[in-house]
Amino acid sequence: MNKHKTWFITGASSGFGKALAEAVLARGDRAVLAARRLEPLQSIAAAHGERALALRLDVTDAASRAAALETATARFGRIDVLANIAGAGAYGALEEFTPAQIRANMELNFFAAAELSREVLPQMRARQSGHILNLTSIAGLVAFPGNGLYNASKFALEGFTEALHHEVKPFGVRVTLIEPGAFRTGFAGAAAMRAAGRIADYAPLDAGVDEYFATQDGQQMGDPVKGMRVVIDMVESDAAPVRLMLGEDAYQLWESAVAARNRDLARWRARGMDTAIPGAAGNPVQAL
Repeated sequence: MNKHKTWFITGASSGFGKALAEAVLARGDRAVLAARRLEPLQSIAAAHGERALALRLDVTDAASRAAALETATARFGRIDVLANIAGAGAYGALEEFTPAQIRANMELNFFAAAELSREVLPQMRARQSGHILNLTSIAGLVAFPGNGLYNASKFALEGFTEALHHEVKPFGVRVTLIEPGAFRTGFAGAAAMRAAGRIADYAPLDAGVDEYFATQDGQQMGDPVKGMRVVIDMVESDAAPVRLMLGEDAYQLWESAVAARNRDLARWRARGMDTAIPGAAGNPVQAL
C-alpha cells in the first residue's frame, strides 16, 4: 500500500506554504502547489517530476478554486491533506480601513479557507479519511491594537475550524488549526495590507505598529522550516489535535491572555451569572 500522501497547499510560493511544500516533496509525497504567482511554484516543482503540480490559483475566486481542485483530483486521484496557508496581514486602526479593504482581507483570510474546506470535504467524507489544516495565528486567539482586522479574520477561522473538527470527526476526517507566533515568513513585509487612511488621533498607535513591522520583518524568532516539520509530524501521528500552536512567543502570549481574561471575567461573574429566569432549565449545551 502506498503510504505517501497527496497535499493541496495554498500560498505555496512563499513563507509557510513554501516551507511545507518543499518538506512534503522532499519526503516523497505528492503535492499540488497553488498560489497567484506561478513562476515560484514551478521552481519548487521542477525537481520533483510528476509528484508536483504547480497551479495558478486565486483562492478568493470561486471558479479558480473549482478548476484547481478538479485539475488536482484528475492528476492525483485524491487530496489527502488540504493545507489552507494563503493569507495576508492587515495593520492600522480599524477606523482607518476602507469597506473594500475590510472585505478583501476577510475574503482572503477567512472565506477562501472556509470555501476550500467545504469544497474538498465530499471526497474526504466519501473515503472516510483526510485532513484539513487551516493556518490562523496567535492573533486568532489574542487581539492586538492596530491588528483588529487581521484578528477578526483569524478569530472567524478559529471558530469555523473548531466546529468543523467536531462535525466531521465521525467520518474519519481530521481538522486542525495551525497557530503560529512570529516566524520569518515575510508576513511583516510588503504583502501585509496597510489601512488606506490615516487619522491624526491614531498617530501614536499607527507609529508603533509601523515601527514593529519595519523592525521585525526578517528578525522574528520562528523558523518556518522547523514549524512545518512539526506540522508534518502531527499529520502523520495517530492523534491530531484541534489546535497546534507554534512558537515560544505564541504560548507565552496565549497564557498571558487567558490570565487577563479570567481576571476580567471575575469582576462581574456573580452579577453575570445571576441572570436566570426562576425555574428555567439549564443550558444542555456543553463545550467539547
